[in-house]
Amino acid sequence: MEIRELRYFVAVAEELHFGKAAQRLGMAQPPLSRTITQLERRLGIALLERNSRKVTLTEAGAVLLAEGREILGAVTAAERRTRRASTAHPSLVLAVKSGTGGELLTKLLDAYAAEPGAATVDLLICEAHQHRHLLREGQADVALLHLPFDSAAGLDTETLYTEGQVAILPASHPLAIRSQVRMADVTTLPELPPARWPGPDGSYREGPGAEIRNLTQLFQLIALGRTTVVVPESAAADLRRDLAAVRVLDAPPVTTVIAWPPQSRLRAVADLVRVATLL
Repeated sequence: MEIRELRYFVAVAEELHFGKAAQRLGMAQPPLSRTITQLERRLGIALLERNSRKVTLTEAGAVLLAEGREILGAVTAAERRTRRASTAHPSLVLAVKSGTGGELLTKLLDAYAAEPGAATVDLLICEAHQHRHLLREGQADVALLHLPFDSAAGLDTETLYTEGQVAILPASHPLAIRSQVRMADVTTLPELPPARWPGPDGSYREGPGAEIRNLTQLFQLIALGRTTVVVPESAAADLRRDLAAVRVLDAPPVTTVIAWPPQSRLRAVADLVRVATLL
């Protein structure tokens, strides 16, 4: 199976329309159709069900779509990492979510910069659940994840530290004067429904809380009295004056890890991970 064939098939499988897939690929529709037919003939299975009205995936086609995305992502990542490794001045990309503890980042970047032959580190600020995609596609070489909120499936990791969680409330709220609360105290406030973060597929669970993508947006909505959230203690550092952080006794601990693709062979990644574990 050729990479070109996989790229063509994934385009058709995602669009479920040969015309749109051909337009996306910048080619005519007849050669695209012929390529998919030849691929099915060589595999000896139907990947798509076609009629005059629609195109649908067979069960085998759904499997190849999932596998094809992974393979194409790996190819793209290999191209990007190879180009970065070939430059005269090596660099690496560190993906972090908006609001990741500034103290940790400062210590990590300063300690690594002091290493002999340290590469340039470019920060890529991302939204929730984007890390794995960025690492898989080669847009990032290493990332800071917060378990259990982020998924580290398929990645190599090293644990950096574990911390508790706090509830972020409007400073004027009655609970804001407490030294500690429990999850039930902050998740059942009718006037402040808990904020909702996107899942790995980008969708939001059902509920009345605000749909959130980053801490800047979240803290603005909390200050306006629209929502609340329970987050790691480090996310509440340098909190704005109209917000309050209250320790949540029974919230699960959050573990910060540094993660990278298992197939990575970049010396700079290994050095950054080593420095991070010594902080």
